[in-house]
Amino acid sequence: MQVDVPNIIEGYAHGYFLMADEQTHSLGWYASRQRALIPLDNTFRYPKSLQRVLNQEKFTIAINKDFAGVVAGCANRETTWISPELEEVYFVLYEHGWAYSFEAWQGDELAGGILGIVIGGVFVGESMFYNIPDASKVAMVKLVERLRDRSFFMFDAQIINPHLERFGAYEVELEKYQKMLKKALKCRCQLL
Repeated sequence: MQVDVPNIIEGYAHGYFLMADEQTHSLGWYASRQRALIPLDNTFRYPKSLQRVLNQEKFTIAINKDFAGVVAGCANRETTWISPELEEVYFVLYEHGWAYSFEAWQGDELAGGILGIVIGGVFVGESMFYNIPDASKVAMVKLVERLRDRSFFMFDAQIINPHLERFGAYEVELEKYQKMLKKALKCRCQLL
């Protein structure tokens, strides 16, 4: 399969995201009238029980230590929109410096992580997973800290769900999202 990296980055830069159809596994571009964002300001929150886990320092954080492991973890679900073809796209984007894995480790074990794409000042969260309870939640908190420290403008979570709402995720209309995305793309941020 030939992966057209500039075309894919252009698609994300216009507010689309890739998904594979659960039935046919065919890869396609999608958009949503409402876009879910994780706040990078003081409206970001997390469950109080997670603060105890953070204080215990049970997990260490790494970036791109095991990109393949994070992709596999995110795709390993009963129903998934991450097809083998989309996995290949992520690997090519990773090789070209666009895709990242933000990981939580417990000792030598990959405990959980978040898969995303960085373009300018936006982190597009593609998926997350955990092998050890609370690992992906800790990764989320630490990722938000990292994005703040690196002056990122936006954390795009694409589609809202109850889990993301626990972290203060909110939806914006497509028109507002597009305006925010244009600003974010002008930023020059580095995750590493």
